[in-house]
Amino acid sequence: MSEIRDQVTALLAAIGEDPQRPGLRRTPARVEEALRILTRGYTQDLEQVVNGAVFEEAYDQMILVKDIDFYSLCEHHLLPFYGKVHVAYIPAGRILGLSKLPRIVEFFARRLQLQERMTTQIADCIQEVVAPRGVGVVVEGFHLCVAMRGVEKQNATMTTSAMLGDFRDDRATRAEFLALLEHRRSR
Repeated sequence: MSEIRDQVTALLAAIGEDPQRPGLRRTPARVEEALRILTRGYTQDLEQVVNGAVFEEAYDQMILVKDIDFYSLCEHHLLPFYGKVHVAYIPAGRILGLSKLPRIVEFFARRLQLQERMTTQIADCIQEVVAPRGVGVVVEGFHLCVAMRGVEKQNATMTTSAMLGDFRDDRATRAEFLALLEHRRSR
């Protein structure tokens, strides 16, 4: 039996459950499998995620991918948080394959995480991979640690942003990005 399964068995016993009752016998193995999926970002390599999908291209206008679903685990409570990530960048001679933006989001989301850190990691990664004129990332998250424990507020969401380069320094660029996100909400 793996160490994770042993620990889950001990946890079940510690909260007063019988790990051998029929409904719980396979729970340690299920939890182990789920944790491996939910934290696979630790075992991935960024180069493999990007997989050479950086292309020379003269396009110099904003590229925006909205509504990238994500699921992560709060590092403070090991409870899920999930939501949408919106990523934009302005190329400076290089673009990234479209599927790579959601893959980068997944790379950082699939680990124990803080939403604030994840937002910055996504922006910094795109900056490093394609060296654009700017990057904007907005993350909207719903945290079960807020909904299920503590203040127990079921409708509270958290929005974080990271703005680099033109998105930070040029008000018009930032305004265009945020307006495009508002347009999404009005559909």
